[in-house]
Amino acid sequence: MQKKSFSFSRQAWQRLLKNKGAVFGLGIISLAILVAVFAYWIAPDHSPDANRMVIEIGGRKPGFRMSFYLAPKEKTIHRVGFWGRLLSGQEDFYHYIPIQSWEQKGDSIIVQRYIDEGITEPHAYYAPSLQKDGQVVTKKTFWLGTDKFGRDILSRLIIGVRISLAVGLIAVTISLSIGIVLGLLAGYYGGKTDAAIMWLINVVWSIPALLLVFAITLALGKGFWQVFIAVGLTLWVSTARIIRTQTLSIRELQYVEAARALGFGSGYIIFRQILPNVMGPVMVMAAANFASAIIIEAGLSFLGVGVQPPQPSWGLMIKENYNFIITHNPLLAISPGICIMLLVLAFNLLGNGLRDALDVRSEK
Repeated sequence: MQKKSFSFSRQAWQRLLKNKGAVFGLGIISLAILVAVFAYWIAPDHSPDANRMVIEIGGRKPGFRMSFYLAPKEKTIHRVGFWGRLLSGQEDFYHYIPIQSWEQKGDSIIVQRYIDEGITEPHAYYAPSLQKDGQVVTKKTFWLGTDKFGRDILSRLIIGVRISLAVGLIAVTISLSIGIVLGLLAGYYGGKTDAAIMWLINVVWSIPALLLVFAITLALGKGFWQVFIAVGLTLWVSTARIIRTQTLSIRELQYVEAARALGFGSGYIIFRQILPNVMGPVMVMAAANFASAIIIEAGLSFLGVGVQPPQPSWGLMIKENYNFIITHNPLLAISPGICIMLLVLAFNLLGNGLRDALDVRSEK
């Protein structure tokens, strides 16, 4: 039997591009990646973690507009370069003070500070000469409203794309690395090796994924990187089972037997002969695990053991704003939920498209 190494052929690409669901998923994922890369250039709030708090305007509805007096900060803020802002944003040079009205008289500016709806503070006097660039007042529109801390929801959603994609990417890398190695070893060697690995797989498989992630997170501690490791260490089981099954059938094929007869070692046969022929299912599992990682991270952040404030995780945003669902502004909690749904749907649709495109029977 002739060896058939894995390759994403032109026919496979054509089948993938004919699948409308896969094209939609690929488009959403591509857009999410672009947004994640240029998040701090796209977001209206370019401060680190989009964490510009203006308590007076907390919990406002979409389309809310407000004027702000720009009060210079006492400490010196250095302007970062292109790459610095791309990676971590630019700290604000000013304090954003919400105002109801303002007028300039001579060298001073008179503002009426906004406290709450229908409540203002008596006139205060500031010196615009303290400004670095001459800008005194700016007006901003909060297209998706503000959370209870007065932070821009749209900006935090945009920055939050990074969290979801980063967790998915690193968790999938960890899970595939463990799953592929254990699956190949169990399927190729069989016997006691297979029994030991299958025992480990069955033990991990019997524990609910969220409970296992919860336990690992508590053991490693709360934090950004701990979530990556915890999620990755729980998603390898399904990959290992599929790779083991594929390896059991491939190891008996003629080209593998020929490699043994020619004296090639087990390592060469496993990683050069068998691994390329199981990469199709691996790609499908990668898409599925990516979607699972996003959901698990959101669940952990909602429970308070995942990404910690002020980082803008979508699950954490739901936790911070879910009280608004039954009040006047449900979109504060619904919008991050919609983002999670769209990204998970995109990876599931892409996984289904990859499965159909790589199905050998569809070529006949």
